Amino acid sequence: MNDTPDPNPIDPGLVKYLRLLVTVLTAVMVVGFIVIVVLFVTKFSDAFGPEMPDEITLPDGTVPTAYTRGDGWYAVVTEDNQILIFNAETGELRQEIAIEVGK
Repeated sequence: MNDTPDPNPIDPGLVKYLRLLVTVLTAVMVVGFIVIVVLFVTKFSDAFGPEMPDEITLPDGTVPTAYTRGDGWYAVVTEDNQILIFNAETGELRQEIAIEVGK
């Protein structure tokens, strides 16, 4: 004699529905992960940094130590304590500033 009751039959429609839900959830998680990775890469990547001039022509004998950019100009600080300010569009030297070093 078998005293155990028969288990409830599994509805094939319910199984298909649950399988679809799990598949959709997996796809959403994969897409979400890809979006997060893309956002991190674009947010923290240096590839999308400020525009740099293709070429900077410095006076003979100057060695650059720093560079900065402003609206319509860029500046190069040289090893001999000078700031050279250039026009951003033409690359023409606009101004030279001598830096006085305190002692």
